[in-house]
Amino acid sequence: MSTKEKISEELLLEEEVRTQNEIVLYNDDVNTFDHVIETLIHACDHSLEQAEQCSIIVHYNGKCTVKTGSFDDLKPRCSMLLEAGLSAEII
Repeated sequence: MSTKEKISEELLLEEEVRTQNEIVLYNDDVNTFDHVIETLIHACDHSLEQAEQCSIIVHYNGKCTVKTGSFDDLKPRCSMLLEAGLSAEII
């Protein structure tokens, strides 16, 4: 592989990474596990098991990436989480 091809390939990988954003959910002392789980199922299309796992990670680690994708896909999902009283942001 030539140096030019390698650099071009690296640039393409960087562009691909930049198009992906994440919704990060943060722990709080207000919401119940059940509320967080139900909200993740509704807002992020999680399965019950996935929502349970994310809620446990948030509880013990303080935060968890709950959805990855394009900003346009994540913005309404993050808004749903916020409207439900959860603490989240897109990074």
